[in-house]
Amino acid sequence: MNITPNFTYEEMTASQTAARNGWLNKPTDIEYQNLVRLCEFLEIVRAELGRTITVTSGYRSKQVNDAVGSKDSSQHRVGCAADIRVSGMTPDQVVATLIMKGLPYDQLIREFDSWTHISVPLTPSTPPRKQALIIDRKGTRPYQ
Repeated sequence: MNITPNFTYEEMTASQTAARNGWLNKPTDIEYQNLVRLCEFLEIVRAELGRTITVTSGYRSKQVNDAVGSKDSSQHRVGCAADIRVSGMTPDQVVATLIMKGLPYDQLIREFDSWTHISVPLTPSTPPRKQALIIDRKGTRPYQ
């Protein structure tokens, strides 16, 4: 089922961890509404980049989030974040381009130079923090 023209419910809730363990990875109504906002934002990102976006991780139930070792405060937990790969672009290029374009992201994180974490604010009325970070073996630091 499509949430937006280019993003589906299935890809936004897909989890190998959940499937492997027979767990549901189903958002609540509020979390689903967050996924809708996130997918609408991803459509803007896709249009700005002019490239296909692959979602490698979207919504995570508490059970899935705990199993993958993520914090309870992860925006994935509430449907506000996705880890993405962009066709023909490195994560560094994605982050740099989105910063340059001035899009209203909440967080952009170049993670281990393998994927880009992108999020929207926790509520529709919360202004985006426009926080850009790098996470790798050296730790977490501002993107520069």
